[in-house]
Parts: sequence; C-alpha cells; structure tokens
Amino acid sequence: MGIMEIIGIAGSVSLLAGWRLYLCIFATGLAMRLEALPVPEHLTSLAVLENPWVMGIAAVGALAEFFADKVMWLDSIWDAVHTFVRPVGGALLALAIVDPGDPTTQVIAFLLGGGAAFASHAGKASARGVVNTSPEPVSNFAVSSVEDVATIGLLYLAYEYPYAAGAIALVLLALTIWLLLLARRIIRRVLGGGREGNV
Repeated sequence: MGIMEIIGIAGSVSLLAGWRLYLCIFATGLAMRLEALPVPEHLTSLAVLENPWVMGIAAVGALAEFFADKVMWLDSIWDAVHTFVRPVGGALLALAIVDPGDPTTQVIAFLLGGGAAFASHAGKASARGVVNTSPEPVSNFAVSSVEDVATIGLLYLAYEYPYAAGAIALVLLALTIWLLLLARRIIRRVLGGGREGNV
C-alpha cells in the first residue's frame, strides 16, 4: 500500500471520527475480528481495535451516541462534550494507520488527523445546531440517521478501496466546509433578522 492510499485512509477515518468516533472504532474492530478487513503488516497497531474490551466500550459509546444524537438539543449537548474527545480520537486513529517506523509521518498524521476530526466535528455540530431550530423532531432524526448510514458506508469504502480513500477524504472535507459555511450563513440570517425586528 502506497503513501497516498495510507494518507487517504487516515484522512477518511479521521474525518469520519469527527462525526461518529465510537462507531468508527467499533466497526473497524468488528471488521478486523470477522476478518472482513485484512490488515497489512504495517497497520498491526490497529489490531488493538479488535480487543474485546475496546470493542465493548466502543459499542456502548456508539449505542449511547446513536440515541443521544436523535433527540433535539441532547445531540448538541453530546456534541459539546465530544468537542474534546473526537479530535483526540481522530488523531489517534490516524496515528495508528501510518508507518510506526517514521516519527515525522506519525507527528504529521497525529496533527492532521486531529485537525480533520475537529473540522468535521465542527461542521456536524454547527449543522445540527441549525437543524435544532426546526420546531419538529423529524428532521433531527432524519439527519442523524443519514449520518449513521453515511459513516458506515464511507468507512467501508475507505478500507475496501484504499485508492479511492483519498477521494472520499476530499469529498468529506468539502462537505465539512460546506456545512460550516451553511451554518454560518443561516446563523447570520437569524441574528440579522432578530436585530431588524428590534429596531
């Protein structure tokens, strides 16, 4: 596996960890345990994800996140708490994917993985904050369900097709930037409208 494929996988997994950290850990560990995800020799550090304790804790976290993320405003509280957790998790996942024999690459992967996870987390949290302004709970449930399915599907694609992982990472990054810009525009429109009404 070449450096571009490794960077693509690390980027994709880090970005997805910003959405669903626990699900990424659990799904990767399960795929490895079921031997659906053959791990190259230089990715042996990922084997820790198939440890029963790691998988169990990740499963509990993924289940809690699944339900918390469907409830209006509880999802925003969950996201606020995980502002500190997801970037670290994304950085550690990226670190586990790169060659452990190259300290420079490890530092770069850690920094970029953490940054990518934080960016996607910020995009998700901002978009969900905007969705929460809707008075009905259906949109919240629908958006959360799409995120669940997208995370599993994109994670599978990133691992199964390493050559496409870089493209997946770029699409996820573009989506993150779009969500941040959309949330910013909506928030400015809401705040601007509120000021006009007070004048």
